[in-house]
Amino acid sequence: MPYRLIRPLVFRFDAERAHGLTIAALKMLPETGLRETSPRLRTSVAGLDFPSPVGLAAGFDKNAEVPDAMLRQGFGFVEVGTLTPRPQQGNPTPRLFRLAEDRAVINRMGFNNGGQAAAAQRLTRRLGRPGIVGVNIGANKDSDDRIADYTEGARAMAGLASYLTVNISSPNTPGLRALQSREALDELLDGVMTSRGAGGPPVFLKVAPDLEPADVDDIAGVAMARKIDALIVSNTTIDRPRELRSPLAGESGGLSGAPLKGRALEMLRQFRRATGGALPLIGVGGIGSAEDAYERIRAGASLVQLYTALVYEGPGLVRRINQGLARLLERDGFATLADAVGTEEK
Repeated sequence: MPYRLIRPLVFRFDAERAHGLTIAALKMLPETGLRETSPRLRTSVAGLDFPSPVGLAAGFDKNAEVPDAMLRQGFGFVEVGTLTPRPQQGNPTPRLFRLAEDRAVINRMGFNNGGQAAAAQRLTRRLGRPGIVGVNIGANKDSDDRIADYTEGARAMAGLASYLTVNISSPNTPGLRALQSREALDELLDGVMTSRGAGGPPVFLKVAPDLEPADVDDIAGVAMARKIDALIVSNTTIDRPRELRSPLAGESGGLSGAPLKGRALEMLRQFRRATGGALPLIGVGGIGSAEDAYERIRAGASLVQLYTALVYEGPGLVRRINQGLARLLERDGFATLADAVGTEEK
């Protein structure tokens, strides 16, 4: 059944309840093979071979319950988490809000998850299955040593993850974004890169969209010096654009979806300039169509991720983006996706 027909029913539930029902429904889907995508979309980043550049952002599958079900929807990769060393409830409810008039979401979830040990059991059971599954790691809200939480997470999840994402950019854990400062970030990445072990998975760093130019330069410099494998640009924003129409726009938390598109695109361009194209970038924020994904790729992204657009478009969006991207690449004479990366500069 087309998602547009069932969306009114889904939207009768509050956002967090609807999400829980979605996860439960995905668990009941029959196992099938992964969807085929155009060979033109295949690309390699950080030594990993992606069948499509379109990935599922962290936050959807917080506890690594349905990564394979989402891969079967057509995603080229899935990122689970954010996972913290110890389970935590997150912030008080309500904490997830649809801004339907703006095709946006505000969340202040606060890294609610069942902890890394429980997720590790699920990820262990899927070892050997096809598909790229990254693990997004974070720190517990009440931790006395947040850097130690990240190094512990890297050590615990390294053997189960196609890649690790260090998430220091959520606005919903007080003080977390302070880890984006030069000295703190250098110490953090040093610990994570050591803890993942020799021959461990690639390490990605997820940054905020609310950065000043000097912050961008500092983060890019540390990331390249520590030889991380990619930057994910960007997380949700604490900014509230004037054009928001929803009565829920004043809720606190991180804003995602269509209103984030311009800011996330500009932040991607800034990191492209700051890194000189030497570090792979993953574009996130406000991507809801093949054209949006293609714009991010031409701006310098080797991969893209989405989540909020699924709330409004349903799972068929992934297939449409993959098909549309292949057509856009063919239209512009690019034999491979990698050929298109960063071409807006030329």
